[in-house]
Amino acid sequence: MTTMASSTPRAEVLIDAEGVRALLAEQHPDLADLPIRLAASGWDNLMFRLGDRLSVRLPRRAVAARLLETEQRWLPELAGRLPLPIPAPVRIGRATAQFPWAWSVLPWLPGTPADLEPPSDDEGARWGEFLRALHVPVPAEAPRNPVRGGPLADRADAFATRIGRLEGKTDLVNDALLAVWDRALAAPIDAAPAWMHGDPHAQNVLVEAGAFSAVVDWGDMAAGDPATDLASIWMLLGSARARHRAFGAYGPCSAATLARARGWAVLFGVTLLDIGLSDTPRFIAMGERTLRRVVEGP
Repeated sequence: MTTMASSTPRAEVLIDAEGVRALLAEQHPDLADLPIRLAASGWDNLMFRLGDRLSVRLPRRAVAARLLETEQRWLPELAGRLPLPIPAPVRIGRATAQFPWAWSVLPWLPGTPADLEPPSDDEGARWGEFLRALHVPVPAEAPRNPVRGGPLADRADAFATRIGRLEGKTDLVNDALLAVWDRALAAPIDAAPAWMHGDPHAQNVLVEAGAFSAVVDWGDMAAGDPATDLASIWMLLGSARARHRAFGAYGPCSAATLARARGWAVLFGVTLLDIGLSDTPRFIAMGERTLRRVVEGP
């Protein structure tokens, strides 16, 4: 979900399991004999399972290549202080004549995406603790994200376009939802820039036996408004009780930060629903759940 397009972007470079094996044979030959199979083809990247404990992550398009380099640079620094596993690279692959971008060998993190296996209500506090550990001051050289972590007013035109496409397709875009959005637009950014995941929807969070097990897909990570990530509290947690526990564990939020977080949840929910109705059916349910929850309140 790096761009604001309405459907999944076309892959600019194609590679299959044998192509991945050739890259490994050239650059990491000790891994080249492990079984390889395609595990996922996402918005920006391909993921191949490599044996039982590893995976290979490769960009599908040029814009994603830059995001993967961000992961390679910064995830190793974050991994040691976060309370949930994240996919910090264990090996780095370089561009070649056969594949034009850098790529990564990652640990294979167990779990099921949270849209398919929701976390239990008891996990609310644990999610708040994760966000609190992530949202710390950033170094001067930390990346910025042009579409995440800034003023919501910068996304107003894209939001209006998506709302226009949804007109007549759902009753979830209503006066109550738009009032949440308007309050968010009016709320000043009163929080210092912090590390943020940037794309905290339910396919990027893994769950095992009802408990959060990992947070993946960090290509949008950047310094920005932490309210962007606080939107995940509505995206992931199904009950008001769990959401209250998450905010309690996270710590005090100003009224402006809470309003912005709800606005980001509206933006993510509308984006997911719009994309889902175009060509990604799993996003439909994710968007609908988010929009229903955010109207309920914190």
